[in-house]
Amino acid sequence: MKTYQAPLQNRTFRWAFRPLFRLAFHILGGVELIGRQNVPPRGPYIITMNHVSLYDPPFLLSFWPVAPEAAGAVDIWGKPGQGLLVRMYGGIPVHRGEYDRQVLETMIAVLRAGKPLLLAPEGGRSHVAGMRRAFPGVAYLVDKTAVPVVPVGIVGTTDDYIQRAVHLQRPRVEMRIGAPVALPAVVGAGAARRAALQANADRIMAAIAALLPAEYRGIYESAVG
Repeated sequence: MKTYQAPLQNRTFRWAFRPLFRLAFHILGGVELIGRQNVPPRGPYIITMNHVSLYDPPFLLSFWPVAPEAAGAVDIWGKPGQGLLVRMYGGIPVHRGEYDRQVLETMIAVLRAGKPLLLAPEGGRSHVAGMRRAFPGVAYLVDKTAVPVVPVGIVGTTDDYIQRAVHLQRPRVEMRIGAPVALPAVVGAGAARRAALQANADRIMAAIAALLPAEYRGIYESAVG
């Protein structure tokens, strides 16, 4: 079995990064964490969040009780600033919408090593509050590992977050953590299996949508009872 351990330099960066970013968010505006009792006491599990802007990952990674492993779109690695941060944190680069066996094996190894893993099932940030449809990759990981899935709704981290903070508006950000999502087993093969995986990914997104205000739910608005 492939084992996983983040390199020492990444673990050291996380140790320093998390309190500094927590302080920064508190200085810039209000912070509210809801549902912390829903965080499993130990790994492995998958954290799934809606993804509006570049502020979502540092917000969640800073305030989560432990430092999760995290996967993100590969194009981030080539961007100034963001690229440096994800390399120092030790993120897992993902080609959105593509099957990459090595990346999937790495994420499975993370979970089998008993660690939490952060994913944005939409595959990237939307730049608007409304959610987009998820890729089925998160459901594939659950099918292969049978780990719990923790839905998280992020509110307030819109693209104008820093602009509002600079203008002393004290923008409020919220992390709303839901209870782990129960998913049915994936059965069948071919098109039937792909449809079942997509349906489970949609169930996860519906659980996230249920944590969010109506304007954040996007295409999953109708999935919320």
